[in-house]
Amino acid sequence: MKTNANARQHPTTPAWTGLLPVEDTALAVTDTGGDGRPVLYLNGSYCTQRDWRGVIAELGDDYRHITFDERARGRSAKSADYSFEACLRDIDAVLDATGAQRPIIVGWSYGAALALHWSTRNPDRPAGAVMVDGGYPWDYLATVEGGREAGKEQIRKLFRRFAPIMPLVRPFGLAARMSAADHAEINIELNEIVADSAPVFDLVTFPMRYLVATGASLGGSAEGLAAMRATLDPVLARNPNVKVSATVPSKHTTIVRKDARAVADAVREVAELG
Repeated sequence: MKTNANARQHPTTPAWTGLLPVEDTALAVTDTGGDGRPVLYLNGSYCTQRDWRGVIAELGDDYRHITFDERARGRSAKSADYSFEACLRDIDAVLDATGAQRPIIVGWSYGAALALHWSTRNPDRPAGAVMVDGGYPWDYLATVEGGREAGKEQIRKLFRRFAPIMPLVRPFGLAARMSAADHAEINIELNEIVADSAPVFDLVTFPMRYLVATGASLGGSAEGLAAMRATLDPVLARNPNVKVSATVPSKHTTIVRKDARAVADAVREVAELG
């Protein structure tokens, strides 16, 4: 692991920032250290660890905050593998490197889907999970006229069309340093994963709290987003471990920044239970 000159190596004061080698890439990781409950933050698809600054400020030094940029995002290096499974392996790598025990996993959008699958595969490791407007068991591809294959091609065409402007929107968390084809395939893969995730919620045996947005999202209609969020209702009725901490009027893309306090409150709620 490469750390900056100010990094400290003692396990009781593990504050550091640097690059963590993982497989064919290197992940930019920040660990604030301290003796508080560890919180691991999982970003939205193309966002970076910077997006969590407001939440971290709200929670303060009572918690140990661990953030990282996913492959080809932020300061992390590119990779030949951007799959969902690779992202799950990266979670293990970051937790192993930091030595964090019983973390609260906080996932936003794509990161919420990762939080669901990682935590249910490792139910004894997390203290709980906070899902920030993501991971809903919604089958978007089935709603596209022409069926699932038509939906996949629609996604591929969309990213081909926006390929020229992707470098311009990267600083705003709307793209990564990967090809348009890679962008399309990770979106298709995510849609397929969440479409089949309703049974995965039955494996949640720890406190899981949702922060649900009601606002719009870039590329999503109000009707579509309402349908997506409604898929959580059967989960709430079926599993008492999954509850809504708060419903907020923010957009999907701004919820972490505008509702940092609500995210922090959900973390505190899980901490008290876990």
